[in-house]
Amino acid sequence: MNDRQDRFSQKMLGIQPSPIRKFFDLIIGRDDIISLGVGEPDFATPWVMREEAFYHLEQGHTSYTSNWGLTELREAISTYLEKFNLSYSPSKEILVTIGVSEAIDAVLRAVLNPGDEVIVAEPCYVSYQPLVELCGTTLVRLDTAPDGFIPTATAIERLITPKTKALMLCSPSNPTGRMIPESELAKIAEVVKKHHIWVLSDEVYCELVYDGRKHVSIGSMPGMKDYTIVLNGFSKAFAMTGWRIGYLACPADLMAQVHKLHQYSTICAPIMSQYAALEGLRNAADEVEKMRVSYQQRRNLLMHAFADMGLPVAEPEGAFYIFPDIRKTGLTSEEFATKMINEYKVAVVPGTAFGAGAEGFVRCCYATEIGKLKEAMRRMKLMVEGKPFSD
Repeated sequence: MNDRQDRFSQKMLGIQPSPIRKFFDLIIGRDDIISLGVGEPDFATPWVMREEAFYHLEQGHTSYTSNWGLTELREAISTYLEKFNLSYSPSKEILVTIGVSEAIDAVLRAVLNPGDEVIVAEPCYVSYQPLVELCGTTLVRLDTAPDGFIPTATAIERLITPKTKALMLCSPSNPTGRMIPESELAKIAEVVKKHHIWVLSDEVYCELVYDGRKHVSIGSMPGMKDYTIVLNGFSKAFAMTGWRIGYLACPADLMAQVHKLHQYSTICAPIMSQYAALEGLRNAADEVEKMRVSYQQRRNLLMHAFADMGLPVAEPEGAFYIFPDIRKTGLTSEEFATKMINEYKVAVVPGTAFGAGAEGFVRCCYATEIGKLKEAMRRMKLMVEGKPFSD
């Protein structure tokens, strides 16, 4: 290591850049690339929410809010969570954050000590592992591939040791779209209570579930409030990725610790984003449903397309991702994704970006205009069949 690197954080030097952003950077300014890479809705934020933000800008409402977030937004979030049988005090148990990513980081730093272990169900969102490692704790990887990308209570308990402090789950899942069945969630809840560990439950895709299913939060299970941190936000279901607005809900004693970090690191979420999110909870349910229906139609399209290619895939029950098995091509995930973007002008993300157990898979985000999705599938079929593509 050179002298200059001696002046950097050794933990940070060991963290790799986001693999998703690597592929995203390759397509910036490239109109010839169809992107199925970045998990971002192709819808604009509903108009009623944008209009609300405009109004508050016009009124000069550009100040800080409380560190906790707008009182009326926290009250609306509390009411919203009740539909999932979750009960949280808006004054002491709900915190508005700058996206779900800030919430995850703050919670991990509030609960972890050096030497602790955190079980992370993989494949998972790319920020989970590095945020755990930056806390100086041990990352314990739970490979869910053998169970169809569903974390099970049996597999989780097998990994628990006296050093285990927390479990990280995401349902519906990024990158697979799988949902943990309610019956399995109940079993996981019993394991969590038995071993007195925290569960961080990322539920940002809770509105995007298909075929008549209903989202169930592990925090709603009997006795689970004392062990659960619910992480949620507006980026996905309300198409608010650029507004950076999320929240977390947890017991008041833990929240007091999280709140201190939030005060010092970010102060508060942007006031315009908070007002827009509040309007979304009040008046944008119909727009969210329209987006959900559209995503379900696109999921169905891709399920048929992958079946036609002969690529096995577990049907996503939610979110807007699909995770096909590309091993029959003889390529690694990285080779497949690189060839797709270089030769077929379609961007997908290699499964290994989300955990080592996902080698042989790629993530395709179907939050993309349906005509582009059809063309992307046509090109991918050409690649799978070993046929060339030309513009």
